[in-house]
Amino acid sequence: MRVDKYLWCVRYYKTRNMVTEACRKNQITVNGQVAKPSREVFPMDKITFRKDQITYSITVLDIPLNRVGAKLVDIYRKDETPAEAFAHLEMLKLSKEHYRKSGVGRPTKKDRRDLEDFEFDFEPEDH
Repeated sequence: MRVDKYLWCVRYYKTRNMVTEACRKNQITVNGQVAKPSREVFPMDKITFRKDQITYSITVLDIPLNRVGAKLVDIYRKDETPAEAFAHLEMLKLSKEHYRKSGVGRPTKKDRRDLEDFEFDFEPEDH
């Protein structure tokens, strides 16, 4: 089975076109070699790809005949992605939401004053 069809069948990508774009950007490797979308994958091949700031590493266990349900995905692949990668993504999400929630808009007058006070606290004295 083609690598683009395989990654689509095991639900890592929503469309095959997304997999094809990732292949063109050299984000997908099979057994350490950069893969084209038409690259054939076989059981026990190791596929590594980067998606959403996580480098996934999977081993092909079996080839599905068609796109499979989310509960059946583990039959066809073994996920070897380290847990630290997912923890790092969670930390990135938390750090982005630390100051302002997304979509809240421009800083208010109070926010601006607080930022100015914060900046003045760290300026060196000229005495």
